[in-house]
Amino acid sequence: MVKFTVNGSTRQFDGDPDMPLLWYLREEAGLKGTKYGCGIGQCGACTVHVDGDAVRSCGIPVSTLDGTRVTTIEGLAQGETLHKVQEAWLAEDVAQCGYCQTGQIMAAVALLAATPKPTDAEINAGITNICRCATYNRIRNAIHRAAG
Repeated sequence: MVKFTVNGSTRQFDGDPDMPLLWYLREEAGLKGTKYGCGIGQCGACTVHVDGDAVRSCGIPVSTLDGTRVTTIEGLAQGETLHKVQEAWLAEDVAQCGYCQTGQIMAAVALLAATPKPTDAEINAGITNICRCATYNRIRNAIHRAAG
């Protein structure tokens, strides 16, 4: 039995220990904000936080999560109050197709927690998520706005 917290709620899982966290979140927990992209941890669409660190959930087995805190895009806002990165994303009109944006936001939140006032170079190095619509300039602008 694996016990961990998802967005503040205690969870228990005794299923397939090799199930990726991504599939647990989407299929078991019903949290559809975390997206499947490549399935090999390269694109970042599935980015969530585990104990505050941005991780690619498609490659994390649920069996490794005992005692951890998982935060998904659904867990960022506090009630009706959006996280400052979510607000910046809207203000900068970042999303085009929007598919990768939840992972981008989660990566940005972790980057800002580690580097509160990142330079363009730090953003480029720290945000390795792929956006097929290439909204990278708007992503960078939103991160700077949230940092301000």
